[in-house]
Amino acid sequence: AIVHGCTLHDNVLIGMGAIVMDNAVVHSNSIIAAGAVVLEGTIVQAGSIYAGVPAKKVKDISEELIQGEINRIANNYIKYSGWFK
Repeated sequence: AIVHGCTLHDNVLIGMGAIVMDNAVVHSNSIIAAGAVVLEGTIVQAGSIYAGVPAKKVKDISEELIQGEINRIANNYIKYSGWFK
């Protein structure tokens, strides 16, 4: 992913190959889909999924999904990073 000059809040998942441009703000508990392009100045709502080129909101994330999927995926990435120390 390319993340440049933007603000990422807590518990955000940026998919592979996604681009988040300058002055974009990605609020907590959000997912940016793989390959999405978040344009300059975009405000990503908390608890939502953005996808596409340019990225648009496609879905709200339920509390169960936040706890189950975002946290699980994030923990897996932490585990994977330990394999390459």
